[in-house]
Formats: sequence, C-alpha cells, structure tokens
Amino acid sequence: MPIYAYGCQACGHTFDVLQKISDAPLTTCPQCSAESLQKQVTAAGFQLKGSGWYVTDFRGGSSGSAGSKPAADSPAAATPGASSTSSSSTD
Repeated sequence: MPIYAYGCQACGHTFDVLQKISDAPLTTCPQCSAESLQKQVTAAGFQLKGSGWYVTDFRGGSSGSAGSKPAADSPAAATPGASSTSSSSTD
C-alpha cells in the first residue's frame, strides 16, 4: 500500500497516511476539522535489490573524477614530453 502525503489549506497541518489505491482521498483535516485537505506531490522512495545493484551506484562521488585528474595535473607527465621535444629539436 502506498503512503500519501496530505496538507491542510486552512491550518497548514501536514501528515502521511497509508492508504489503498482504491480508497477515496481524505478531505477532513484531523487537526482543525476543516474540509480543505489536498494530496501533496512527493518523491517516490525505492531501493533496488538484487545482484549488480548497489546503494553507491550512479552517485557523483570521487571515483569517477579521480581517475582522470592525476594524469592531467601530474608534473611528471609534462616533463617527458618537454624533454623529448627538446632532444628532437637539437638533432
């Protein structure tokens, strides 16, 4: 059964309710008893399970950017290129 979020337009009270999909939407606020409840749009929460899926998959962590950064910023990578260029120009 899904969890629905409701908000009262009269008093601002918000709460979550576990309801069947076939249940009628609530209309009466439990806080102020006004007939001004509306369903709120919320993000769905889910978790992938099974082989090959991990909690850390597709996160913007340091694993994707760390592999390409050291080669570009390494001073040792620039030194061999400069020495080979200077040796070919002296010949």
